Amino acid sequence: MSNDLEWYLLRKNNAFIVKRVAEGPIFSKEPGNLLNLHSHKYSGLANAKTIDVSQGPSGIQITHRKKSASPHAVAASRATTVVRSRTGSRRSYGVATGLAKRGYRPDLRAATVARVSALLAAQREPKAAPPQKVRGKKAKTFFHA
Repeated sequence: MSNDLEWYLLRKNNAFIVKRVAEGPIFSKEPGNLLNLHSHKYSGLANAKTIDVSQGPSGIQITHRKKSASPHAVAASRATTVVRSRTGSRRSYGVATGLAKRGYRPDLRAATVARVSALLAAQREPKAAPPQKVRGKKAKTFFHA
């Protein structure tokens, strides 16, 4: 079945559509959708070639379809690359960019790097808040005492 026909069948009704506001944007929770937007370009169901970036137990998992995979094989047609978060963010960006650039889906390169960046930012520990400065009456008594 062609990708266009699949999108035509899935675009109005599927289990992954998320509509929060009546006239707002339509989102999608499907696997392989990098931006979670309900559109043909980012659809993980209607496109044969998708890139899925997710958080795994040992690091960031980047899953894509193998080039020589049979259209009938589902599980065996996927290849997963795990990038450990302790190896550094530059390596993670390089792996994601290289995977999207190699003639696979170059139009998804920016979205793949954005998803990897968001996952790495979520893993980082937040900075400690600086101590609050003393102001007003308390400052005068603090410094003149």
